[in-house]
Amino acid sequence: MTTYTYTVLLEPDPDDGGFTVTVPELPGCITEGDTREEALAMAREAIHGHVEALRTIGEEIPVERIAPELATVKIEIGELVGA
Repeated sequence: MTTYTYTVLLEPDPDDGGFTVTVPELPGCITEGDTREEALAMAREAIHGHVEALRTIGEEIPVERIAPELATVKIEIGELVGA
């Protein structure tokens, strides 16, 4: 059995609550959950299904070699000209 590790991005939904989960290393692998714990459980299931589908069709399974880094960038935008 091979073990894979993937970084997931949990984005909170400010309107409905819950989280949307994406997997940067696996484009198109998206799921959601009502709580953080549920979202992570759903992520495991989605990743497993995604990797199994890739394996079934003979595609290479992406391996995350370096975890992505999350950073916050602030910008300032001046007044619009002519406004």
